[in-house]
This record gives sequence, structure tokens and C-alpha cells, in this order.
Amino acid sequence: MNTVSDRDLRAPGVTRGLVWTAAACITVSLLVMIGIAVAGPSISVPEMAHTSGGPPWWASLGLPDDFVLFTLWAAAILAAVGVGAGLLAVARGARPPVKPLLAASFIAIAVFTVLAPAGTTDTQSYAIDGNMVVLGHSPYVDTPLQMVALGDKLAINSPGTWAHSLSDYGPVATAEEWVSAELGGASMAAITFWLKLWVAIAFGAVVLMLDRLCRGDPAMRLRAHLLWSVNPLLLWEIVASGHIDGLAAAFGLAGVALLWFRPPDISPVLWRCLAAGALLGAAAAVKSPFALFAVGALWAVRRSPAAIGTVIAGWVAVVVPSYVIAGAPAVRVLFQRGNQVTWDNLYQVFYRPFGAAGPFGVTWTPTHLTTIAIACCVIVALLALFRLPDAVPGRPAVTPALALSLAWIFFWPFQRPWYDVMVIVLLALYPRSRLDWLVLVRLCFGAITYMESAIVPHSEWVEQVQLFQGEWITPTVRLLTAAALVWMCLTGRWGLAPTEARADVRPPVLQPQT
Repeated sequence: MNTVSDRDLRAPGVTRGLVWTAAACITVSLLVMIGIAVAGPSISVPEMAHTSGGPPWWASLGLPDDFVLFTLWAAAILAAVGVGAGLLAVARGARPPVKPLLAASFIAIAVFTVLAPAGTTDTQSYAIDGNMVVLGHSPYVDTPLQMVALGDKLAINSPGTWAHSLSDYGPVATAEEWVSAELGGASMAAITFWLKLWVAIAFGAVVLMLDRLCRGDPAMRLRAHLLWSVNPLLLWEIVASGHIDGLAAAFGLAGVALLWFRPPDISPVLWRCLAAGALLGAAAAVKSPFALFAVGALWAVRRSPAAIGTVIAGWVAVVVPSYVIAGAPAVRVLFQRGNQVTWDNLYQVFYRPFGAAGPFGVTWTPTHLTTIAIACCVIVALLALFRLPDAVPGRPAVTPALALSLAWIFFWPFQRPWYDVMVIVLLALYPRSRLDWLVLVRLCFGAITYMESAIVPHSEWVEQVQLFQGEWITPTVRLLTAAALVWMCLTGRWGLAPTEARADVRPPVLQPQT
């Protein structure tokens, strides 16, 4: 059990040292990440033409590949050490003021938002998809390479990784891309700024939601801000990179948080169920794996048929119309071209937004590996669903949604570090446990693997180091953390402190209330 002993509490010097270590590591990590983004095009920052006066802004220092890559690796390690030291300090009784953390978070969000996208080429892909909609095409039908043939000048700048790819995102994500393309005009840089702005707003909204949800518990409040608000790894993967996962996480957290009750009144209010279903539907319509949040919500209200029906109604009311609206232009494009509307066409139009480029995943994987992954996901999801302690009294959807998300993130074969926000946004509401360390270590090594936006460095020795890290070290870490998750499910050794453990709490018997 992770407990704070009397001896620990009598060692204020150690606790103070952890606080200063956390502050120093997090600050240096953020400054390094900001500096790399300011330095402009490099192995981590994709090259784009400047806008006429407006953001994003950057210099063009031409930093060498090895310097950028290894500096960012060091920043990622510092980030993990800083967050870990902060979590230990809070567990030992440290209670630094929250306002400086909030100020630091919003300053970092603002700075990253006005800089060029870093650590990915996904934002450029989003921009091209949004511009397709502006031009009357559909990212579920046309690839960037096809758009180049049709005269789309923006698509000429498509990263090679995505040149032959259709969109893997839901209609709400496509709507965000379309609005950004309308506002950004013909400038790739300007469109990416708008894309990052919406994600930054969503990230900031999660900061405020977590602060409000945890305000009654100072330790939980600090822990939530360490895991999310001032976590340099998340700020880099979501705000600096502009990944759409931040938008889905904001909708998902809002939906999960709406399902709450105050003992002894444990009856769900149906308007809350309806609103929660709608928000969870929006999260799934951004990125399909967030549908697991809705499954967690249904599990939470499973004893109330009225609540189940209301959550489903809210979810369907958002998801179904959004997919129909997104699919209709795609079908129109097919008809205009004289294409026969076949089952394959309909699959691309209506099923692809659910995040599948093939039968089971967003990229090709061997059939046997996919089968094993599905089996592992289902088995571990069931294990975690029944074995993860219900330690969030009053918010019954948090624990089941977290359990299902852990199974998906830890065992699905195609993963990126920014996908981990699906777990972290819920973990921030869950009491401290050994899960904190599993998720933090996994995120750190995943971030190191995907710090660059270019696939292959120009230097051969840097490429070899990069490939060794990505093909051996990070997969090994992910395997070990997955094994540790299974071990905790089987043994029940989650490491919850005695005052936080809720293993004996059973889901309330819910009765409908209008």
C-alpha cells in the first residue's frame, strides 16, 4: 500500500526538496520545448510558409537534427521526473498554492498556441482535410494526392505519411477542420493556428473543469493539475502539436462528470443523463475510441432503465445526425463523378470516420496480431471493470470509463503518446495509486519515440539511435506496463492509500428521477 508514514511527515526537508525538484524540472522542460518550437523548422517542427503578420510565429534557426532530438528527449525525461516528484511531494503532505500552477498552465497554453505546430505533421493533415470541405470535397472520399490532381494547391504540401490516406476522424473533428480552413484561408500556417487554438481552448477547459471538480480536496486538486495542467508531456502532445485528442478529452470529461449524485440521494437526474450522453456522443464523433466513455457511463447507470435510455438517447442525438451530415456530401461527390455507390464506397463514407482504415485498425497490422489485440483488450477490459476499485464516490462513470480506457490504451497495437489523454483525463479524478506511475512512465517513453515530425533524420547515426529507441526500448516499456496492469487486476494491489480506497463500495441502486 502507498501510505504516508509518520516518519515521512516528520521529514519536511525531503518534501520541500521534492517540491523544488518538481518545479525546476517542469519549468526547464517547458522552456526547452518552447525554445525548440520558437527555433522553427527542424526534425521536430515541420516547414511551412510564414503568414502575413499573424500567428503562428517562429524563427528559422536551422537547428541540427541530433541537437533537437536529444534535447527533446531530455526535456521529456525532465517532464516525467518533475511530475513524478510533484506527485510524491503531494503524497507526503506538500500543499503548495494552486494559483501559480494555474497561471503557469495558461501561460504555457498561450505560448504553445501561437507557435508553429511541433512534434507532428498531423496538424498539416487536418488542415488539408478541412480545406477539402471548403472546396466541396470530402476527406472520407479523397486523399491529399487526389486533391493535388484536382488542383488543390494546399494539398501539395501534404506530409508524405498522409498523402494517400483518407480521414480517420469523426464528423465533429472534420467540422473543426473545416472551420479552421475557412478562417485560415489559403495559408497552411494560418489554418494550423486555428486548429491549435480550438484544441488549446479545450485543454484549458479541462484545466478549469478539473480544478472545479477537485476543489474540495486540496491533494486531489494538486494531483490533477500535475497530471494534466502543468504536465509538459501533455502540453507538448496536445497543445504544441494541436492533436484532436484534446478536443475529444474535453467533451468526454464533461460527459463523465455530469453523471454525479450526492448521498443519500443517489437517483440520477434524467436531464443530466441526456446531457452526458450528448457530450459523450460529441467525444466519440471527434475520435471513435472515446465511445468507451459512453460504455462506462451506461455501466454506471445500469440499474436504472430510464437512465440507460436517456444516456443512449443523448448519445444517438449527436452521433447519428453528425455522421449523416458528414456522409451526405461524400455520397454527393461520388454521384457527381459518376461513380457507382457500392458497399465499399459506403464503408469509406460512413464507417471510416469511426477510425478504421481496414477491418480493425487505422493502419495495417498482421491478422493474428489484431486478433490477439482484440482478445487482450476484451479480457483486460473485463478484468479492470470488475477489479478496479470504485474510488470516486458520487461520480459513478469515472471508474468504469477509466477501466475500459486502460484496456484500450495499453493493449491496442496501434498507439501514439497523445492517445494517452484518454486515460489521463480520467486518472486525474481518480485517487493516487500505482496507475499514476504506469501511465506516466508509458507516456514518457511514448513521447520520446514521437518527438520528431520527420520520420527519418538526415544523420545515419541519429536514425539508428532513434530506431533502436522506438523499436526496442519503448515497446519493452509498454509491454512491462501492460503486464503490470494485468498483475494489478489479478492481485488487487492497486496501491490506493487507506483513506482513498473504496474497494468495498458497490454501485448504487439507481432509480429514475425526472
